[in-house]
Amino acid sequence: MERRKVGSALGSGVARGLAHIGVLEVLEREGIPIDMVAGTSMGAIVGAAYANRKSARQIKDFALGIGWKKILPLMLPLVGLTVLRTGFIGGRRIKKRLKEIIGEVSFADLAKPFACVTTDVMTGEEVVFRDGLVLDAVIASISLPVIFRATKWRGRYLVDGTLVTPVPVRVLKDMGADFVIAVNVLHHPGRTTSSQPEETTKTKEPNIFNVMIQTVDILASHLVESSLSGADVVIEPDMAGIGLAGFHQAEECIRRGGLAAQKSIPEIKRRLSL
Repeated sequence: MERRKVGSALGSGVARGLAHIGVLEVLEREGIPIDMVAGTSMGAIVGAAYANRKSARQIKDFALGIGWKKILPLMLPLVGLTVLRTGFIGGRRIKKRLKEIIGEVSFADLAKPFACVTTDVMTGEEVVFRDGLVLDAVIASISLPVIFRATKWRGRYLVDGTLVTPVPVRVLKDMGADFVIAVNVLHHPGRTTSSQPEETTKTKEPNIFNVMIQTVDILASHLVESSLSGADVVIEPDMAGIGLAGFHQAEECIRRGGLAAQKSIPEIKRRLSL
């Protein structure tokens, strides 16, 4: 009997999305086949690299090594260390860094089918990339409103896909996935959460960058439940104590992703009859 096609839906979550790396590392080690990938925001970065023949280990080395050290200065406003300037951050600077891990390829060149989600900021529509240059699509998917400039594409202005589809389960279904493993690092509305701002002992007034990423997170948390609808297995790492801008906690994010994935392995293998 033909094996079912397995897809991995990697959701948004800014720095928390680094947990996706730990999830993929465990799935690889346990021999869980991933035939296609879809990602939103940070999930788009990890998913694009994975679809372009990068192993989870290679992505992990990038996240823990020189890769994030190069990207971090471009993300300083997000981390809240200082506000370097007002206005928007252009996508070209960070694109040069992401090219190191994703490569400069088209969707047709990828080893696995891949899609990433963006939002048309003028209409509120979901826009899914399946063709063209992968880097351009990923930049659009991570473009947090106000912080990054909107990406112009075919007459549309695109921003972070988190605003419409935090975890792209349905996108994978549309791509032909028979079995979807979804990874959610956001919290559900109404659920008691231990997610806290990074400054827990001393509260200071947030700058515009902190306010924007928190606003997007709040909006996304109310979309997560419906976004996960249709997933066969949902992996939800415990991200308590890790802020949205916690890139300096990359190793811990990855570790927690791996722990959550390991707990789901028996169910995944049982349902896939592996």
